[in-house]
Amino acid sequence: MSILNLKWLVALTLAAVSLSVVKAEPHCPGNVNSLPLRLVQRSQIVVPVTINHTGPFDFMVDTGAQVTTVDPALAAQLNLKTQGMAGVVGVGVYARAPLTELDEVEAGSHVVEKVLAVIQDLGQTALADRKVRGVLAGNFLEHFDLLIDYPHSIVCLDDSAEMGKKVKGEQIQFSAQVGAQGSAPTPQKLIVSAHVPGIEKRMLRLQLDSGINSPLLYGAGEDLKAGQITGAPLRSRGTDGVEHAFVVLVSQDVQVGPHSLRQIQFVMPMNTGKNTPKADVDGLLPTMLFQRIYVNYADHYVVLESW
Repeated sequence: MSILNLKWLVALTLAAVSLSVVKAEPHCPGNVNSLPLRLVQRSQIVVPVTINHTGPFDFMVDTGAQVTTVDPALAAQLNLKTQGMAGVVGVGVYARAPLTELDEVEAGSHVVEKVLAVIQDLGQTALADRKVRGVLAGNFLEHFDLLIDYPHSIVCLDDSAEMGKKVKGEQIQFSAQVGAQGSAPTPQKLIVSAHVPGIEKRMLRLQLDSGINSPLLYGAGEDLKAGQITGAPLRSRGTDGVEHAFVVLVSQDVQVGPHSLRQIQFVMPMNTGKNTPKADVDGLLPTMLFQRIYVNYADHYVVLESW
């Protein structure tokens, strides 16, 4: 089995974002049923999910993770059977975790059967909110068109193609996904080309990630100057149970398609593990930086709406 991608979270809260107050009843484009969300650490999306006809349980919606995760306590409660081990790659960490198969995963009115999942501690997410019991990742989300609407506090999932007919805005195609020849198919990574002129002259490959609460760069540190780092290092506990350090970079402007993000502050992991496979992206960009994000997994594009 190819290496599974599951990253953990950086404990750095985004700068305060003022969400508009919406009095009208929220709804999804194309009259698609909506799923209410709540936010953890002001950015990470949590929705109710039923596993094997049991629940609901709070799961984080993570567009940056490819494989769904269940925490060990919930796995024991559901009496999940393991089917071997899987490699798990995070930010500066590589570990192995038990692999299982969920008979049925249900979010709102949408059900996906036979969903692979890893059983692993949720790291910083569990510290932030003990109610969160797992991560809903790309191998569930890819079965639908996805809309995350932060001002209305809803998630929309659609398998009828009706929602896409109503979504307006420039379609930004996903960058090609790097993978080993002959490896098993993996869910589409939401990788877009972005320009961060203060860091790198070339276009960067940044992954749109609803499971992280701070913009992150992997390898920029090799060329960073002293004036590009600000403040003391931050620390966060990973899914391996170990605290990891991050440096904070000075604020940068970021251009993604037609969208200009002003003064975005990235963090960068320090002392990544020697056994950690090299990331196939340059960094992670939180979806919370946008009001709404529509993902069409089938046609490999995203539509973003700025604040």
